[in-house]
Amino acid sequence: MSLLPIRTMLPVTIAAMTIAVASVDNANARSKFEKGEVKAIAEEAFIYGFPMVMNYGVYYESFIDTASSQYKAPFNQLYNTARVYTPADTAVVTPNSDTPYSFIGMDLRAEPIVICNPDIEKSRYFSVQLIDMYTFNYGYMGTRTTGNAAHCALIAGPRWKGKVPKTISTVFRSETDFSLGLIRTQLFNAADIDNVKKIQAGYRALPLSQFEGRAAKARAAAVKWPKIDKELGARDPFAYLNFLLSYAPATGPAAVEAPMRARFAKIGIAAGKPFDVGKLTADQKEELEAGIKSGMEKIKGKIDNLGGVENGWRIASNAFGDRAMYAGDYARRAAAAMAGIYGNDAVEALYPMLATDSEGKKPDTGVNNYALTFPAGMLPPAKAFWSVTMYDGKTQLLINNPINRYLINSPMLPDLKKNADGSLTLLLQKDSPGPDKQANWLPAPNGPAYIVMRIYWPEASALNGSWKPPAVQIVKAEPPAAPAQAEPATPADASQAAPAKADAASPEPAKSEPAKSEAATPEAAKSEPDKADPAKDQPQKQQ
Repeated sequence: MSLLPIRTMLPVTIAAMTIAVASVDNANARSKFEKGEVKAIAEEAFIYGFPMVMNYGVYYESFIDTASSQYKAPFNQLYNTARVYTPADTAVVTPNSDTPYSFIGMDLRAEPIVICNPDIEKSRYFSVQLIDMYTFNYGYMGTRTTGNAAHCALIAGPRWKGKVPKTISTVFRSETDFSLGLIRTQLFNAADIDNVKKIQAGYRALPLSQFEGRAAKARAAAVKWPKIDKELGARDPFAYLNFLLSYAPATGPAAVEAPMRARFAKIGIAAGKPFDVGKLTADQKEELEAGIKSGMEKIKGKIDNLGGVENGWRIASNAFGDRAMYAGDYARRAAAAMAGIYGNDAVEALYPMLATDSEGKKPDTGVNNYALTFPAGMLPPAKAFWSVTMYDGKTQLLINNPINRYLINSPMLPDLKKNADGSLTLLLQKDSPGPDKQANWLPAPNGPAYIVMRIYWPEASALNGSWKPPAVQIVKAEPPAAPAQAEPATPADASQAAPAKADAASPEPAKSEPAKSEAATPEAAKSEPDKADPAKDQPQKQQ
């Protein structure tokens, strides 16, 4: 999820950067760099830091800025949302509207945090996803990994050297001082919401000292959090990056980054240092700006390489994971964050994202109606559940619609109408198809559409590519019937003949940026409204 403006970082111009004190000696600046070196370093640093700055945007709104409509709770305090995402949730792109969330922002500087789940019935899927400041997924609890029995795990920061209690068998180590825990709990239908609330009430997140019944550790030093706005990329990403690197030490697995960080430092990008572009020469400033722009271009271009394309669906099986999975490909990490920050590992959830329809064009539901038909016996192969979610193609956010339905998922199957041959057709269009077909209608925007399929705990057939999502077809308009005529038309009557069949193919819509980044029935989304502020009760930029 999403989770951008915090939705996207726009290319930065030097004039827009608000910066502070010297990091490069102007007198020696020209002699320090070869031609093109500043550009190369800036590009590398921008790509490296992009997901970290995006991540900080979510942190700031969710755990720091109490005035934000997206604020959840302070660090180290678990927060539950007993409902699913709606269009009011704007902190992240392509949010998951499948599962109510519980989440915790963790400050691991003073001591570890212990996260526990209660006993959960075996038929219900849940997961605890652990994400560090780099946006690496460094650990999982839940149905797939640790099972549904009551369980506790310890989450430690990179600098902790204490002893693990004998009562805890599962330990996860974050590479950064701050970390994020996202808990997804499956909701079967609207009537199931109270059961989800009971489960959420059983989740626990405690400092290790409190878990052991000891006196609490002294708090870590207060942090002066730099204020952000929604247009992160229109400000100074390197100043933010310098701040964030203070809490992302190059120790443990991150030690491999030491040479790269040494290159960054040549232009003033270093942990805890102010960043000042003013100490660069005019030529070097131009190179810096060019490097930022080219870095953004490379990130956008990398999105097209997140997995392969099958029947118009981009399946990003290599988009999200841990440090080992990325294997030093920082552009892929950045592209994954842009596509849908906080996406799961493929083994936890697979995210086919619609790139083009069956005619090779980007979907535009302002122009065309579409149909997605799963042949009999060929529904998405999920051990947990699957869903198809509709987003606005321009914003990658959920859309308001007259029936408050943002997705269609497997728990809704009993209410969906199958075709005579056993296949299932979902209708993707902006206008209602009529009462007799409305059960299968997924409301769409009046313009470009962005459609994401989610397969939670996918079967091997989804992971190895033997199952492929079907192409999305344009629904051709039926030509009007020819008027009845008593006599054959004469040449003079040719203008009265039946009109020719119109070409129903849509023109290619304006290109929109792909994203990712996560159902319970649509009614469930309405089951627990936030009476004060519908946007406040959400996490975060899902993919």
